[in-house]
Amino acid sequence: MPLPTTPPTPAASRGLLGGLITLSAAQFLIALDFSVIFVALPDISADLDLSGTAKQWVVSAYSVFFAGFLIVGGRLGDRLGARKLFMAALVLFGVASLLGGLAANAALLLITRALQGIAAACLQPSILALVNTTFQAGKERTRALAVWGTVGASGLAAGVVIGGLLTSLSWRWTFFVNLPFAVLCVLAAPKFLPGKSEHGRTTTLNVLNAVLCTGMVLVSVFGLTLAADAGWTDPLTLGSFLAGALLLALFAGRERVSTQPLVDPVLRRTRSLVMGMCSSALYMASVAGVEFYLVTLLLQDGRDYAPLAAGIAFLPLAACITFGNMIAGKIVGPLGVRRSLALAFTVGALGLALLGASATHHSYLAALLPGLVVSGLGHGMIYTSMFVGGTRDVDDRNQGVAGALMTTTQYAGGAFGVAALVLVLGTDPGDGAFRTAFLLAGGVALAGAVIAWIGFAATTEADTAGAGAEHAEALPTATPAPAGDL
Repeated sequence: MPLPTTPPTPAASRGLLGGLITLSAAQFLIALDFSVIFVALPDISADLDLSGTAKQWVVSAYSVFFAGFLIVGGRLGDRLGARKLFMAALVLFGVASLLGGLAANAALLLITRALQGIAAACLQPSILALVNTTFQAGKERTRALAVWGTVGASGLAAGVVIGGLLTSLSWRWTFFVNLPFAVLCVLAAPKFLPGKSEHGRTTTLNVLNAVLCTGMVLVSVFGLTLAADAGWTDPLTLGSFLAGALLLALFAGRERVSTQPLVDPVLRRTRSLVMGMCSSALYMASVAGVEFYLVTLLLQDGRDYAPLAAGIAFLPLAACITFGNMIAGKIVGPLGVRRSLALAFTVGALGLALLGASATHHSYLAALLPGLVVSGLGHGMIYTSMFVGGTRDVDDRNQGVAGALMTTTQYAGGAFGVAALVLVLGTDPGDGAFRTAFLLAGGVALAGAVIAWIGFAATTEADTAGAGAEHAEALPTATPAPAGDL
């Protein structure tokens, strides 16, 4: 007979709210920093006299190092404790932002962008791990993930608008703006976020496997970034992919024989996580990274919008992403992940199809806005449903790595999608090329709907909560970690 549950006290509820605000503010910081740089880039380039390659790497250095260090960041969080890593990553992010704002040359700026990427790679999985370990599986966690996703989506859009306002003062303020968020989150973390639990002490970091994994992702994402600029047949692009494949083989071999693998073998057998990773890649290759890239290119290059005007044009998309997250928070429990995620991808595909159909028309209100509204709703619904489904069967010890795996595939999917669409758009894309690109992205979103329907079991919120409780009760007793691995 199940024991009766005690409702949380007002003090406990305030603590949960404070924790959610702290985690959401940190997520807003990551999203803001990702998008604010696009608006500031022309001024940065002019002030520091950047070459075309250096200008590209102001953006790419962050993305490459972010993707490369995510899995290691996730395992560090599981090893050291998510709160401790959360605070350390925020300190590094703040220091890198300060140095970036003071940078006097391209070399220092690129180094600070790489440091920001590494800090974000440690911060992102620790945020998701803290959300999933602070809030109970079921309705409480679903609502928390919906708020987290909503704030993150708002940060992406706010970055474009805030970037335009700050750049009118100085591009350096697009770096300095990160400091208040970092300081406040570090101060709030000890008060509102849980510390490390006992089971976290059983995990060690396999250094050699971590180096192989980081190198594999770094060179692979580097290759995808080069493919978007230099082409798929460029020798350096091909060399990067070859090096990535070699490092993958070495990493996989080490993981099979290691007594302390970087990725717990149970995660590879967790179907919901694998499906979450697939969904994450298709999400970024359709309604997320690829759509942002296409719409930005269409507005600024195809329609001659100024950066601030383009940012304002994104506001309806951001508002609908926010609303979509709220919808997902309401429906993912009653409908289950499979139905809600398949519906979300279908809505996103419809929005991209509308954008493709209207790409030859130049009216914002009549042509672009309907597609932005519909795709934005799908975007928000996917984000929350995807993370609820992908992490629901993962125990607390592995939440950091699970979140990192989903985010790594997310960025890899986005990089691959952008690199592939460069072939479609060419060097001087016209309306027809944009139409084809949007329709292809819509096809990817439809593939996401199929994957969601086939891959996820038909469980509802009640099933998820029950499974989570049983899973928690079945956690093994902590044992000393073997010392045989590096």
